[in-house]
Amino acid sequence: MKLVTLDDGTPDGRLYVISRDGKRVMEPDVAQTMQAALDNWDDCVSRLQTYYDALNSDDNIGTPFDPAKALAPLPRAWQWLDGSAFATHSELIQQAWNLPRTGLPERPLMYQGLSDRFLPPHGFAPFPSADDGIDFEGEYGVILGPVPMGTKPDDAGAHIRLVVQINDWSLRALGPIEMATGFGWLQCKPACAVAPIAVTPDELGDGWRDHRVCLPLQIDLNGARFGAANGEEMAFGFNDLIAHAAYSRHLPAGTILGSGTVANANYAEVGSSCIAERKAIEQIRDGSATTPYLKDGDHVEMSVPGPDGAPLFGTISQIVRVV
Repeated sequence: MKLVTLDDGTPDGRLYVISRDGKRVMEPDVAQTMQAALDNWDDCVSRLQTYYDALNSDDNIGTPFDPAKALAPLPRAWQWLDGSAFATHSELIQQAWNLPRTGLPERPLMYQGLSDRFLPPHGFAPFPSADDGIDFEGEYGVILGPVPMGTKPDDAGAHIRLVVQINDWSLRALGPIEMATGFGWLQCKPACAVAPIAVTPDELGDGWRDHRVCLPLQIDLNGARFGAANGEEMAFGFNDLIAHAAYSRHLPAGTILGSGTVANANYAEVGSSCIAERKAIEQIRDGSATTPYLKDGDHVEMSVPGPDGAPLFGTISQIVRVV
């Protein structure tokens, strides 16, 4: 099943079912918002599936999907937890800048970020200054149902409701300053963007294995391919990340949990999912990093091709705007 949230003038938007090909939507008489559906998932899911099946079986029902009206599937969430589950990404960053080895492979890296808003997948992404080192981060994420404290990895996957695609914007120049305080990130992690379509794991077919999205995340910067790393190389699956997050707390329905920047060991062939990693590769290889961070007007696109070539999650297409 595939779901979208369209702008209706309210902070949480209106929940719609979208056809498998991403072309038509239908307003279900089930739940007004994505959060309402997640809060009552067991009661809602079969009814939403009925709408989805009808939409896919009859091309004459529903209305055309307008991507310009799409919000993030959850425009605001109770909680946003972001991991860093790709060993290649962590190792390159640590090697390039002589940083101490932390987290992987002993335990997941994770922080709690801004969740009161997620940017829509289109239009402008606002930032205060190009001097802050504006960077994109392509990653995968899951939206959860309620997760009890102490949930183990073997049981955690059952709490995954939907899979999403994320651009976790970062301000790289501010990160080291904030980490040096010992209090962690705040200014360097602005609002993320989320692709318009949230999908149940079964929609990924063979692309969902071992609680990982085993598909290439294609990223274009100003019309040129920047990377197409595959999500299969997560050192920890989403089930492991959920269990880590739920060790000492209950996770409410609507928690969004991210994989961190998608990265592959064969980065020379597939590219990278953020500029910081590209700069780390240059530093290791050439002794200096030359790829610039983003400036006003730069255009970032992200998508994941499905079996028919159409974007499984729709497309993130944003322009950097320094305000």
